Amino acid sequence: MRKPLKIMRLKRTGSAIILAMFAVLILFITGVGLFRIGLNSRVYAMRTAEDIKARCAADAGLAQSIYEMNLRLSQGTLDDDALPFVSDAQLEGSDTYFSYTVTKNGSEYLIEAIGSAGFAQRTVKTSLIMEGTTLDYAIFGDEGVELNNSALVDWYNNDPEDGNLKVGTNSTQNDKVSLKNSAKIKGDCFVGVGGDPDDVIELKNSAEITGDTGTLTQESTLTSVSLPSSVMSVASLPSGGTIDENTTLPAGSYKFTAIDLGNSETLTINGDVVIYVTDGFSLGNSSEVNINNGNVVLYVTNDFSLGNSSDININSDSSLKLYAGGNFEAKNSSSLNNTTQIPSNLLMYCLDSCTSVDFKNSSNLYGVIYAPKADVVFHNSADIYGALAAKTIELKNSARVYYDADLRDTTLEIGSGRFVVNHWSEN
Repeated sequence: MRKPLKIMRLKRTGSAIILAMFAVLILFITGVGLFRIGLNSRVYAMRTAEDIKARCAADAGLAQSIYEMNLRLSQGTLDDDALPFVSDAQLEGSDTYFSYTVTKNGSEYLIEAIGSAGFAQRTVKTSLIMEGTTLDYAIFGDEGVELNNSALVDWYNNDPEDGNLKVGTNSTQNDKVSLKNSAKIKGDCFVGVGGDPDDVIELKNSAEITGDTGTLTQESTLTSVSLPSSVMSVASLPSGGTIDENTTLPAGSYKFTAIDLGNSETLTINGDVVIYVTDGFSLGNSSEVNINNGNVVLYVTNDFSLGNSSDININSDSSLKLYAGGNFEAKNSSSLNNTTQIPSNLLMYCLDSCTSVDFKNSSNLYGVIYAPKADVVFHNSADIYGALAAKTIELKNSARVYYDADLRDTTLEIGSGRFVVNHWSEN
């Protein structure tokens, strides 16, 4: 009778061993599963950490590239043919690296910054635009725009896909965009943030805006102008006195107390020239300044006056950047005569101390006027090919502005301006 009992005991022992082995197997499987979960979590955490580090490195590269662009801008050393770039720069105290490149696309600068950490890599792309430039507007009057009888704003060099020409103001006050009898804007007109176009825009008899009217989504700031380093370096030179007779200037940098040409006298400039004038600039009746095959930067600290029928002639392969520290007046039939007929070859920058820019009857212009603190007035029958941005803008009877659509690819060198982010993407 004991033999079956022994067999039963053996069976129970065998079952216990099997159960124990099964339990060990379950624990092993559970342990392996937990280990794999822990390992995967650790790998995921490491990859996430590397991804975050790579993104931080890309952001650091982006921040450095924007800083470098603004530094070059403030120093006047920004060169579109030699834009900043960095390759595999290491962030101090870390094992992460970044690279960035800057390229020019029209009026925008495109930045691609790449950050890397371990096996992770992140890319950030952005575009920069110059804060305070408003050359996408034909005319922009910070505090108002007035078009008198039969005045016109139109454009040229535009393509069908360009949309409409734009006129704008930051003002929200009643009648600050005023079009008198038969005046016309062949495009859109925008008023200040929060303003009502029906209140801000005044249309008199037969006046017309052919496009849409609307409200700006954000204020368009007209940034104050500061002098570039090329001009500031000339300020320390000794004065060459006053130019008051027929004179020819070869390439170089010059400082004068004044330029005061009498009737029918001529100043001829040959080559690249920087001129700094401390007291004022005056051309007598029928006098001329001829810029021949050179790029001229002219800064006048005080008032600038062109007499009747006097001209500043910008001839073939030449350009003029005029910085006005005082008020500007061009009398009857005088002109800044840009014979290249390329508006970007004549850029007139007005410092905050310039509060008035006045072109008398029949004064014509191929160029750009940027005058954030000045009231700009073009009198009867003046024709302007280019763009205007000022505190206020007034076009007298039959004055006409023809906006050159190519100016949207022109960046104003206002010195105190800065680059800001326009678009952003990452991957």
